Amino acid sequence: MSTAWFYLILAGICEIGWAFGLKYSEGFSKPLISIVTVIVMILSFILLAQAMKTLPLGTAYAIWTGIGAAGTAILGMVFLNEPKDLMRILCLLMIVAGVVGLKYFAESN
Repeated sequence: MSTAWFYLILAGICEIGWAFGLKYSEGFSKPLISIVTVIVMILSFILLAQAMKTLPLGTAYAIWTGIGAAGTAILGMVFLNEPKDLMRILCLLMIVAGVVGLKYFAESN
């Protein structure tokens, strides 16, 4: 795995982190959580920018948002008792399949 892909995965993980931070900052009313959230947000963008130096724009952005969306939804189900119905899980699997497909086809070119 290249450095760009590593940066992209870390950027996606940071996106999950700042999404949770937004939830727990309660509209930025909790100063410490808000500051950490903004720092993780900035780190996510920096890592994404580094990945985009070599990865195609569409691939990098779609994978970054896919990791963030799927990861946040999965962790919401596990830790926040969000709905776990079959259709939600199938939709998440489609997101994951799309992310894997984008990585696979980006490398084959």
